[in-house]
Amino acid sequence: MHIIQGFLTLVARLAITAIFLSSAVMNKIPQFNSVAELMDAKGIPQAKILLAGAIAFLVLGSLSVILGYWARGGAFLLLVFLAAATYYFHAFWKLPAEEQMPEQINFMKNVALMGTMLFIVANGAGPWSLDGRRGPDDQAGSSAEE
Repeated sequence: MHIIQGFLTLVARLAITAIFLSSAVMNKIPQFNSVAELMDAKGIPQAKILLAGAIAFLVLGSLSVILGYWARGGAFLLLVFLAAATYYFHAFWKLPAEEQMPEQINFMKNVALMGTMLFIVANGAGPWSLDGRRGPDDQAGSSAEE
C-alpha cells in the first residue's frame, strides 16, 4: 500500500502544480509586460513588482510541492497566490448578472485549488517526497502530535 500511496501522491503533486508552473513559464514570464498591463488595467498597484512576486510564488511553490521539499510552505505560497488572483481576476460579483456565470465558475475552481493547497499544508507531500524521506517528525511545519 505504501508504494501505491507514494506513486499516487507523486502523480497528484505533478498534476496539481502543472497549472501553476505552466502559467508562470509559458505565460507570465514571456508575456511579462502584457500581463503587467492587464494587472494595471484591473487597478492593481505596483503591477510589475507584484507580478514578479507572483512568478516567484508560482515557480518556488510549484517546485516545492513537486519535489515534496518544504511542500507545506510551497503549498502556502500557492494558496496566497490563488487568494489574490481569485479576488482580483474572478470578482464575478462586480459584473452584470448576464456576465457573472463564467467568472463564478473560475472563482469556484480556484476555491477548489485553494482547498487542495490547504490539504497539502495540513498533510504534507506524502511518502515519495523529500519531506517524506525525513520522516513525519522532521518535516517542516509538522507538529509533535503527528
